Amino acid sequence: MLRPNDIEKLKGKDSRYAVVIAIAKRAREIAQDAEENSVILMEKPVSMAINDFTDGDYKIMFPSED
Repeated sequence: MLRPNDIEKLKGKDSRYAVVIAIAKRAREIAQDAEENSVILMEKPVSMAINDFTDGDYKIMFPSED
């Protein structure tokens, strides 16, 4: 479960909103990939997405301003 302290660790200089949106997008990707490949997930997609960000496998990217 994502606790408020986990969000603070993940967010760093980014906004809390950006962290939540990034986790939600990654969780949807995980769920969609599992459904397409007929894989039964033993862990919730949101928990898996949080682990991806905390392990450094994924990073929050912002569009560059020209």
